[in-house]
Amino acid sequence: MAEDSLRLGGLSSGLAVILNGEGSEDNSSKTRLISYRDEFSHQSMERTLEYVFGLPNKSLSPLTGPIDSNLLHSIIKNEFLRSNANLGESVSERDGICIIENGRGTHVVGLEEFSICGDIRIIKQPLLIESLALFSSARANACVWKGKWMYEVVLETSGIQQLGWATVSCPFTDHKGVGDADDSYAYDGRRVSKWNKDAETYGQSWVVGDVIGCCIDLDCDEILFYRNGVSLGVAFHGIRKMRPGFGYYPAISLSQGERCELNFGAHPFKYPIKGYLPLQAPPSTCSYVTQLLQCWSRLLDMHCVERAEHYLVEKLRRMKRFASLEEFFYPVSHAICGEIFSILDADFGSIEYIVWGPLLSFMMDVFGWHASHDYLNLDKVVDIFLEFQGSHMLFEYIINALSCDCRTASLVLTDCPYSGSYPYLALACHILRREELLVLWWKSSDFEFLFEGFLMQKRPNKQDLEYLIPTVWWPGSCEDVSYENSMMLTTTALSETVSKIEEKHRDLCRLVIQFIPPTTPPQLPGAVFRTFLQNLLLKNRGADRNVPPPGVSSNSVLVSLYTVILHFLSEGFALGDVCDWLKSSKTIGSDVGFLHRGGQQNFPIGLFLRNDPHRTDISRLGGSYSHLSKLHPTIDQEAEVIRWEEGCMDDEETRVTHSTRQKPCCCSSYDADLTRISKDPIKYKAKGSRGHCSSIPDRSTHVAAECSAGSLNDDMTDKPSSSDQSESEYGYLQVHPLKTVPKENNMSSATLREEELLDALLWLYNVGVAPNYKQASRYMAHQSQSVSLLEETDKQIRERACSEQLKRLKEARNEYRQEVIDYVRHSAWYRVFLFSRWKQRGMYATCMWIVQLLLVLSKRDSVFIYIPEFYLESLVDCFHVLRKSDPPFVPSTIFINQGLGSFVTFIVTHFNDPRISSADLRDLLLQSISVLVQYKDYLGAFESNEAAKQRMPKALLSAFDNRSWIPVTNILLRLCKGCGFGSSKHGESSSSSVAFQRLLKEACLNDEGLFSAFLNRLFNTLSWTMTEFSVSVREMQEKYQVLEFQQRKCSVIFDLSCNLARILEFCTLEIPRAFLSGTDTNLRRLTELIVFILSQITSAADAEFFDLSLRRHGQTPEKVNRGMILAPLVGIILNLLDASNKAECQEKNDIVGVFASMDCPDTVHCGFQYLLDYNWDGSFRLDSCLAKLQKLESFLSLLVCRTVAQHDQNDCEGETDIDDSMCCICYSCEADARFAPCSHRSCYGCISRHLLNCQRCFFCNTTVLDVVRIAEKTG
Repeated sequence: MAEDSLRLGGLSSGLAVILNGEGSEDNSSKTRLISYRDEFSHQSMERTLEYVFGLPNKSLSPLTGPIDSNLLHSIIKNEFLRSNANLGESVSERDGICIIENGRGTHVVGLEEFSICGDIRIIKQPLLIESLALFSSARANACVWKGKWMYEVVLETSGIQQLGWATVSCPFTDHKGVGDADDSYAYDGRRVSKWNKDAETYGQSWVVGDVIGCCIDLDCDEILFYRNGVSLGVAFHGIRKMRPGFGYYPAISLSQGERCELNFGAHPFKYPIKGYLPLQAPPSTCSYVTQLLQCWSRLLDMHCVERAEHYLVEKLRRMKRFASLEEFFYPVSHAICGEIFSILDADFGSIEYIVWGPLLSFMMDVFGWHASHDYLNLDKVVDIFLEFQGSHMLFEYIINALSCDCRTASLVLTDCPYSGSYPYLALACHILRREELLVLWWKSSDFEFLFEGFLMQKRPNKQDLEYLIPTVWWPGSCEDVSYENSMMLTTTALSETVSKIEEKHRDLCRLVIQFIPPTTPPQLPGAVFRTFLQNLLLKNRGADRNVPPPGVSSNSVLVSLYTVILHFLSEGFALGDVCDWLKSSKTIGSDVGFLHRGGQQNFPIGLFLRNDPHRTDISRLGGSYSHLSKLHPTIDQEAEVIRWEEGCMDDEETRVTHSTRQKPCCCSSYDADLTRISKDPIKYKAKGSRGHCSSIPDRSTHVAAECSAGSLNDDMTDKPSSSDQSESEYGYLQVHPLKTVPKENNMSSATLREEELLDALLWLYNVGVAPNYKQASRYMAHQSQSVSLLEETDKQIRERACSEQLKRLKEARNEYRQEVIDYVRHSAWYRVFLFSRWKQRGMYATCMWIVQLLLVLSKRDSVFIYIPEFYLESLVDCFHVLRKSDPPFVPSTIFINQGLGSFVTFIVTHFNDPRISSADLRDLLLQSISVLVQYKDYLGAFESNEAAKQRMPKALLSAFDNRSWIPVTNILLRLCKGCGFGSSKHGESSSSSVAFQRLLKEACLNDEGLFSAFLNRLFNTLSWTMTEFSVSVREMQEKYQVLEFQQRKCSVIFDLSCNLARILEFCTLEIPRAFLSGTDTNLRRLTELIVFILSQITSAADAEFFDLSLRRHGQTPEKVNRGMILAPLVGIILNLLDASNKAECQEKNDIVGVFASMDCPDTVHCGFQYLLDYNWDGSFRLDSCLAKLQKLESFLSLLVCRTVAQHDQNDCEGETDIDDSMCCICYSCEADARFAPCSHRSCYGCISRHLLNCQRCFFCNTTVLDVVRIAEKTG
């Protein structure tokens, strides 16, 4: 036509808009022109309608009337149907399938009820199922014997599931299911295996949200599986052919608690495979609706073009030559929509399939998969849909479909940053801004299930990461230099994608928080969100167990919700005046994050004390809620709000708060280049650089403005505390600013408070986020180890010349390199997913807030015992995650001192708090001390902390028991480091804690009873560890093989023995009078222990084997050798010798005499000679040890002389009858004491030593009430 040659640039008659004829049959890029009815022609509307409905050119007669519903209805029913006459015909043959009637229709495929073995529950229609039995199996009600068929399984959990095909003869039992018999075939992604009686390695590991396509090709007799549309290869060849009516059934087997959704064709497949048909045929009306939606899409495209050329169109309209599409946009859209609803009304069963398929695709295409989205056209579509009566059901299905798509959406690198669940979340957030649709969603029975679906983020597995991070680089790698930039770009794109998705999660949660449900009586904003959180907590009871109960939420839901709440509390809600009700503090600007406000803090203690059904089974610090409520009822305190000033638990001179000049780390303008201190520069840039963030700022500008006065670059000085306030039992400062007030009013009790969100945040962290950080830590540790092995192998390859050895080394290198690449990918993903600057900032502020809360509440026993255990667990774990983050959040020199000094106060005052009933929690605090004191910077924080100096020394001595002796040993060893024999070769003495050594000495001297008990336990423990070590070595020597487990056990026990010996050495150095004054019990026990250790070390028949048993894999002889245990023994002897020569020891025990009195003189002499002959130069600096070794040599000479003299004296006296008055235990002292009340007699030394560990008489086992000294010695 002549019209087709015209261009928009000319103002010819009838010219309107250039359109792309996508809907034409030849799919050519033909240019269509739309004209207005003017005096020259009457073609505009006819040609426009032809284009919209995809009709042949000039197939519509000239219009004689207005464009109304009757006209459009006639066009659709006549011309449009004639042009698409074959829409209702099936395009595929469905021969070779038989569907058994199951009460839901002859064409509906579902589970065959009588085939179910175990207990399978349908959670949500049509087929979201869960196994409640240990092992459950079922078949579908359809079998196939010819053709190519498939069904899909959406994984709600990622445990043991066997998915596949089975014949009717396959038996299902409590232990056997699909794939465990002939004629049954299954794939299990948890164990990465395929099953047909026996298991073989196959496929990939699956994750929650994966879509598994189960395909059977009966033309080629093959079964194959797909994961998210990617073929896993043919799993089974040559399967048995079946005859009509007796074919293969879709079949599944699930372990307890496993959930999946089966799609036999009730919904369009997520990943349809070409050539394979669904078991359930799609509705015949689907194609017709699809064509109608394409017509509507063309109309919307025209509308977009008109909006783009708005100025020109308006100018031409003023010339009476052009008309706007608005004149017929609404009637045409309304007619198309009306026809769709009439189709759905006539075939009601097809509505779900059509909504999940063509309708959702249409809405996504209108809205746009990437930003910027077409909100205007989408709103027009939604407005028109809502005019029809059945629209609510349609939108229910749309919301369901969007939630499901969020569950299954995978990240695609080429689509970043608008990948994964982002487009579906963006569409959902936009349509749910309409109150009508938000109410519709809230009223649905699946509201919380769908909400969780929106919050899910699918995690990648190993193969996914290979696609997402194709090139890998790490510091020191030999990879191509370009890989570094490539990986940088990749991780940046992924970071932006995660940020986009998190932003939409916040938008959705913000809508729910603002939502006011139409209920009677009316509720306040936040009530729906609070109910969701409470039900989530109920649903996930026990989710932190090793084997979680059935029905718990996906971990990604908990992580996403945690991230949302953390951002709200740290960066602010960004709701303006809408959510002023949510602010618990009016003193600071409403946009400053709750965690960063500072000033007066408050907390409703009713959160802990109320008998809420969703919280009563949560473990509390003092025990279970039911137990506490009986012993310590607190009904009168439930409505109280406790208030305090930020930093009130810290000393004034070292206090760092949001109100002081120096700001906490979370709010300081720290802008140093962290790549200088990072182990991997990529790690920092991928997660911390502002250029790689989304529209979310790296730090809230409001927080920056509020806390801009301080800088982490400010000079810092450790100032001593000047506080002279009295100390309470479990806290070192009285809390004068502490106030308790009643709750404000009934309105506030119904309002969602930020403190409630903080409570939920900690629970979400403990149950959902902490496991991810632990997994990330493992991957990063494995990466470091594998890199070391790879570098060592490269070094050996360069040094080796033998071809056979080179071959083995190169094979090992390839394995190590692949391991490194895998670990680097996983570590990079966790950094993208978990670590970003704003998250670290929020975590730091959370730690500050919670530790202050715990310290304040520790002053009130009746409330402290009700605090949930997860508060303490989350605090400790979050602290150490930040401490170990790589790159670090802030340098270690200021990590504690600039905001978290209270953490040190808390752990040192509560690691032995009897109000904490869980020994595991007390151990957690003790382990924190053990870890922190190993680092010089953190040790300095302890040395400047008043609570640590006042409480920790005595508390450590009392905590040295059967349960906690290992962490206490590590702590004491670190505090005493550098003061022992030979301990300064590697400069350890430079990092010793002189302050704590002095405090420990004072604690031992001021409380002799405490020190005596500690020393007794120290003797017993060291004796036990050396016995265990010698037994383990002897067992390995008898078999003459070193098993990895046994070697690891020996190495650990040896290390512990060395540490205990070093602590004993410190005791002899600082408190020698405990051994030299008074009774010689301690000295004799010490002597026996030294001789025992020497005998075990020197009696080894095979010295090389003995040394091998000391070391773990990778440890060198220079670092681990016998000198580690021998050095403290030398130090112990020299310390006692030096102390005995000092004037203040007037009445001292005879060291030489005690050693000479041992009944094994040869062993003693041999052991001391071994100490002198040992090659100390291999372990320590010999020049510093020579003088001390000369003292030891002099002592040995004196000991030999004393031993010979005593032996000669005994020979001269000869044998004599044993006196009845002698002690029958040691036969060396007179029995000068007796037990009461049994009156058995022994020497006082033996009795005292026995009573250290047992309070019963060693003759008759009677409980000892007293020990009576016998005044007169009998003849």
